[in-house]
Amino acid sequence: MPDDFTFARIISGEAPATIVYQDDLVTAFHDIHPQAPVHILIVPNRLIATVNDVMPEDEAALGRLFTVAARLAAERGIAESGYLLMVACNRDGGQEVYHLHMHLLGGRRLRPSLASV
Repeated sequence: MPDDFTFARIISGEAPATIVYQDDLVTAFHDIHPQAPVHILIVPNRLIATVNDVMPEDEAALGRLFTVAARLAAERGIAESGYLLMVACNRDGGQEVYHLHMHLLGGRRLRPSLASV
């Protein structure tokens, strides 16, 4: 299980990852344990531990998670057939890394299940 600073190290370029998108607000990279043909994590560049820690000033970054997800889905040819976006919050919600992140999954028919990511 990655430690809570793994995503920060990926964002800064200190840890290896296949980054598919990065700007001043968010970074997107391939999940190292993909659960679907397309499995990309999209994270805010600023550390936000959980959804419970979101502040009003985070709205631009969190909105960017969705626009980047739509862009990446279109680029990978899964926008029309559909994809799943998932965000977990805390232990009972299935969160394992305490840096808020969105999973973009697609490329096959999916059932929304927290146990699958």
